[in-house]
Amino acid sequence: MRKIILLMHSSLDGFVGGPKGEMNWIKIDDELFDFVGKIVGQADSGLYGRVTYQMMESYWPTAGDKPNASKHDIEHSQWYKRVDKVVITNSMKGSKIPKVQIISGDINEGIGQLKQKEGKDILMLGSPSASHALMHHNLIDEYWIFVNPILLGVGIPLFKSIEAKVNLKFLASKVFSSGVVGLHYEKS
Repeated sequence: MRKIILLMHSSLDGFVGGPKGEMNWIKIDDELFDFVGKIVGQADSGLYGRVTYQMMESYWPTAGDKPNASKHDIEHSQWYKRVDKVVITNSMKGSKIPKVQIISGDINEGIGQLKQKEGKDILMLGSPSASHALMHHNLIDEYWIFVNPILLGVGIPLFKSIEAKVNLKFLASKVFSSGVVGLHYEKS
């Protein structure tokens, strides 16, 4: 069965975005891009909420084609164009977009069917609202949380609407020279 793996940046005090979704506090560099690129390369589907999907769709299909494209932009653009995208949304219900599956309505059923399909793991990159919905239904199998060395005090929380205790097993950690610490857990 395929797994859903959440990759998310967080502040030390547990926020994934500022009060208006700001992400300018996230420390990203080539070391982190290379590390995350290896995780991303092992998946054949990206899972997003509508807002994140539209943001990704506006940038990644052509990001690697620009004359000044970085190594990361080229690699992630190629991955993004190659993989299937899954969008959790009610507002796009019925949309027909090549290589895009819309999940609306019963999220348990939609994600259950997605996990049963043949293929590699499914990455959820960001998408706080959609990740909250999946957490609410205990549908995330692994977490890669990249804790940034900052306290925001207020913002969009990493964890919200969790109905019951979820036991996790620690798998790995990685300390980056930027001060970011990657923490990897799976449901136990």
